[in-house]
Amino acid sequence: MSATVGSKAPAFTLTDTEKKKVSLEDFKGQNLVILFFPMAFTSVCTAELCSVRDNLSVYNGLNTAVVGISVDSPFTLGKFKAEQQLNFPLLSDFNKEASQAYGAFYETFVLDLKGVSKRAAFVIDKEGTLRYAEVLESAGDQPNFEAIKQTLSTLQ
Repeated sequence: MSATVGSKAPAFTLTDTEKKKVSLEDFKGQNLVILFFPMAFTSVCTAELCSVRDNLSVYNGLNTAVVGISVDSPFTLGKFKAEQQLNFPLLSDFNKEASQAYGAFYETFVLDLKGVSKRAAFVIDKEGTLRYAEVLESAGDQPNFEAIKQTLSTLQ
């Protein structure tokens, strides 16, 4: 199963690093970029999320919120967010429901770890429709942020 462009984005309710529930509904009226990533504290994830941190004003200028999602616990994500000074929410998909709903899911990842989010990027518009979907098979690759920004600029 995977989320396809033009369809309704799969709903989710996940716990953030402040232990609050965050759901897709909370972002209605603005665009949303969802970045699934395999694991906190790994080098590619850190580089990816730090690049978003440093460019967050660009997303804000496009009326866009950004969230990062992994299967790490809220506690692990809280440490990661603090260490990297990330300025957007990280959500825990500990039960692996959102990753599977979006088709961003490894049954088996490196080190034989089961059930890890694939690196993936989705753009959801103000109405909750999926406008961009990129699921990377290789965890070493980064999403195409230029294409993401291009998509967002067409949604203004």
